[in-house]
Amino acid sequence: MSNNENVSKTSINWFPGHMNKARRLMEDSLKLVDMVIEIRDCRIPYSSANPLLDQLINNKPRLIVLSKKDKADDMDTIKWINNLKDDHTSCVAINSLNDNVKAILIKECRNIMAAKIARMKAKGMKPRAIRAMVVGIPNVGKSTLINAVAKKRIAKVANKPGVTQSLQWMRLDKDLELLDTPGVLWPKFNDENVALNLALCKAIKDEVLNIEQIAVYAMKKMIAYYPERLIDRYNIVISDDIYDMFRQIGENQKLIMAKNEVDYERVYAFFVQEVREDKLGGLTWEKVG
Repeated sequence: MSNNENVSKTSINWFPGHMNKARRLMEDSLKLVDMVIEIRDCRIPYSSANPLLDQLINNKPRLIVLSKKDKADDMDTIKWINNLKDDHTSCVAINSLNDNVKAILIKECRNIMAAKIARMKAKGMKPRAIRAMVVGIPNVGKSTLINAVAKKRIAKVANKPGVTQSLQWMRLDKDLELLDTPGVLWPKFNDENVALNLALCKAIKDEVLNIEQIAVYAMKKMIAYYPERLIDRYNIVISDDIYDMFRQIGENQKLIMAKNEVDYERVYAFFVQEVREDKLGGLTWEKVG
């Protein structure tokens, strides 16, 4: 067991060559579209945003789609939706597996582009279909959303980062066309909490951070935001000592080595897996404000 509870302050580099190519493709493709649909993870709305995107899209209208709403805290989701809206940006939360995603996207995109469409009609022009580019960091739920609106598996889906490798267009109806793009992640994580949030939600590979760092971070957040769920799930006593919390879980779950010692590595992996599989309910790791 290590006593090091903190992530190294050194920036973490994780920028495969295909993501450099994806960024260039995104820049080239922006001139083809009227607006941008940005997919973020409902559990980490700040960390799952790509800071490069603001520079790339300038003032194009944007729809932020908070995916995986079933995995997040409902009250926090409402707060985030209100927080992320502005004059150029709308926001909606979805569950791509259960919601009518196609209808939601068409409605939201029509609303966002309503003023431009009205101006075209006033000039006697027949509005063409809205063209929207879909962007998002890896494993944020973008491919699942694309598959949901297409009613077939036209995009690869996997629970690992970086599976969409090429651009593809699709027509939702006469009023909306989507351009899918590969997930793009920024080259360095200068904020250790961003890296940990992404790792916890599997937006970056587990090899980037070790399992103890992820587990300790998740436990601190659970103690701060959802202590009652820890008590209900594991029948433990909340402690200021993070490693005592893991000890209790290890003993209760019988994750024991020889000489009756807790196998902390197994406890870390068990706890992180429990969090990722929603065994502790819907969790939002970032709070508004």
